[in-house]
Amino acid sequence: MARLILLGAGAARSPRFAPAGLLVEYGRTRVGIDGGAGSEPPGTADAWLVRDDAPHPDLLRIARETGMCEPAAAPFRHGPLRVDPVPVGGGLYGYRIAAGRHTAIWAPEHTAFPRWAEGADLVFSGPGAGIAETAGAARRLKVRRLVFVLLDETVSGMLDAGRDPPFGEWGEEGGRYRM
Repeated sequence: MARLILLGAGAARSPRFAPAGLLVEYGRTRVGIDGGAGSEPPGTADAWLVRDDAPHPDLLRIARETGMCEPAAAPFRHGPLRVDPVPVGGGLYGYRIAAGRHTAIWAPEHTAFPRWAEGADLVFSGPGAGIAETAGAARRLKVRRLVFVLLDETVSGMLDAGRDPPFGEWGEEGGRYRM
């Protein structure tokens, strides 16, 4: 069974949260997805996958300093673990993470909630067009568990007020999830 650890839950330059990032562990295999300074995958990661093909000078510097492989928008496979990039619009990718019969989705940025997340056990999603719209789309697509990431000032206000999303939960840095 795969274990997923949320390394960061924040939007770019968030003063409150580290950049959104995920670590996938399956046995001894470790794959980092996105992240940045303060939420980078450990140096022992087998791959560091990112959501676009743009140069990432800060991530390249981190990879070189830690001896980790360079970040890339690419598929990763090891035994039954498959991590595949899937377009989410605007030149960005999300990732479908599959191990056996279980599926998780990493889609912090998207133009519309991804239809390819239908029936997923676990989805990490940004607010997209809005919290209510994203929660409604996830519910219609029969997502079992929705975790909001890419948290920004709007979400911080909801967190501070103790308000939960209409479906799903707020991502917690360091949170551990199973799919």
